[in-house]
Order: sequence, then structure tokens, then C-alpha cells
Amino acid sequence: MATYLLEIVTPEKKLLSEEVASTVLPGDGGYFGVLANHAPLIASLGIGVLEYRGEDGQIKLAALHEGFAEMLDNHLIVLADHAELGEDIDQQRALDARKRAEGRLKAPPAETDASRAQTAMKRAAARLRASGRG
Repeated sequence: MATYLLEIVTPEKKLLSEEVASTVLPGDGGYFGVLANHAPLIASLGIGVLEYRGEDGQIKLAALHEGFAEMLDNHLIVLADHAELGEDIDQQRALDARKRAEGRLKAPPAETDASRAQTAMKRAAARLRASGRG
């Protein structure tokens, strides 16, 4: 099975650097996949779950909150505004965030920004899916 290097980088740290067989990313226009020897690519990313399959065949997940991806010479770099590996996500914190966002969307006070509440809801949902709770 052909592999390539996947790196996930946030402003705070390098979250992941691993040889993988495939990656599915949340693009702005929908999810798309990347395999070894993919043509050069630059893509804008949205909020969602990044799924990757390691050399061992295990599927792993990460919550991704916007950014960019570049594939070049069998090296996929994901530059994310924020990202968390599924295994590192605090599920209770994500559930609490989703409940707060749902509350704001159901009965938004005059000062609540509905767009921000919807973004918070998407982020919480992505974190829950990546943690295996979605």
C-alpha cells in the first residue's frame, strides 16, 4: 500500500506527523479525499472531521476548524486554525459547547450573533464526531 506524509499544524503546535494511506478532508465545498501520488493541490478547508488511515489500516479522526491543505510530492500539509485529534477531545466539554450553541440558536437574545452560534454548533458537532460520540 502506497503511503505519504500527513502533517497537521496549528498556530500552537505540530499536531500530527505520520505516514498514511489516505486522508478525507472537509473542504469548503464538501469533503474530498487524498491518496498517495495525488496531483499537486491547494485547498481551503472548512469545519468538520478529518479522517485518515494509517499504515496499519486503522482509521483515525481529528476535528478541524478551518484552514488550508497543500499536497505536493507525497506530502500533505494541513494548516488549521484549530485542530484536535479525536482521542484528545474532552467529550463533556464538547457536549457543553453544543448545548450552549443550541440554546443560543433556539431563543437568541438580541445581542446574540446567530452566525457565531451556528459556527460554534458546527465546531462542537465536529469535535463530538471526531471523539466517537457524534
